[in-house]
Amino acid sequence: MQLHSAAAAAGYRLLSREIVPSTNALALDLARGGERGLLWITAGQQTAGRGRRGNEWISPIGNLYATLLLLDPAPADCAPQLSFVTALAVHDAILECAPVLREALKLKWPNDLLCNGAKVAGILIEGERVGQTLGVAIGIGVNCRHHPQHTPYPATDLAVAGAGVPAEDLFTALSDRMLERLGQWHRGAGFARIRADWLARGAGIGGDMRVRLAGRELLGRGEALDEQGRLVLRLADGSVEAIAAGEVFPLATAAAPHAGAPSMGRVD
Repeated sequence: MQLHSAAAAAGYRLLSREIVPSTNALALDLARGGERGLLWITAGQQTAGRGRRGNEWISPIGNLYATLLLLDPAPADCAPQLSFVTALAVHDAILECAPVLREALKLKWPNDLLCNGAKVAGILIEGERVGQTLGVAIGIGVNCRHHPQHTPYPATDLAVAGAGVPAEDLFTALSDRMLERLGQWHRGAGFARIRADWLARGAGIGGDMRVRLAGRELLGRGEALDEQGRLVLRLADGSVEAIAAGEVFPLATAAAPHAGAPSMGRVD
């Protein structure tokens, strides 16, 4: 793996490993040990990758597994916006490497990337206090050459979509595009622009959907994203809920998940 020259010039560093249990876990361990961030961690393979709610993240060799560690990236109440910032950066990077996929790529709330309607990438944002500072690990997984089967949401990979993008090339582009999107976000002050760019690439807003939350599910129409990036869901009785985190299934693909199936995507 190699950083883009612009990222290196901006002070970002890279720690590349062949095998780690989890790039996110390693990033947070390093933060507890005094690492001050602007650090990318990549791995050829993860043995204990994590997805949403602790689900297993399947990590075969050939896909991209990367985490960006940031210390004090923004006020704590703005930190969840990093999922939108990162989703845009991943979208940008894939299009840079595979412009043929421009019409196929869409963003799925809150932080997954779809290719022809199936998940091709996901993000896991994890944060904790390190002394008096907020440490944030931004985990990114992109299915470059492989994707899991029998997942709650259909999955795919870039090779299947007709774009043979090596993980190494994608990471170099991503390190540059993440730098650009973080600058646009400006520690939360530029979220209005990030939100607008996300909506221009988003899928599902305006459609009927099932939203899986901890301990319950909601059915309704996804009407908008509010100014904090929450999903505005209108229920059948006309009431509205603003949802900060959950798992969205358009009703056309909202069949019950396979019991015990591993998560293919990272979501916070």
